[in-house]
Amino acid sequence: MATDYDAPRKQDEELREDSLEQLKARRSEHQSAEVEEDEVEAAEGFELPGADLSNVELSISVVPAQDDEFTCSQCFLVHHRSQLAYEEGGLPVCTECAG
Repeated sequence: MATDYDAPRKQDEELREDSLEQLKARRSEHQSAEVEEDEVEAAEGFELPGADLSNVELSISVVPAQDDEFTCSQCFLVHHRSQLAYEEGGLPVCTECAG
């Protein structure tokens, strides 16, 4: 907890004035209301890594690289020829990786 050393300190008389009831009232004011959440309901929305996805079927059509495209040798993404920065040792590098 941070302490402000420049703040004026309470005198002994002021410390005696703080009764137990006042301290309890301050504590209850500063406490935040916590929301209880059902753990089972919260866990249902999460997909765990390594989960069994054997019943899931993906339908993605894979298109091979076209004549006007290249695969960057650094980021391994397929780019259009207009994004070719240079070829290093015969390996193409895109403008993003060259920058």
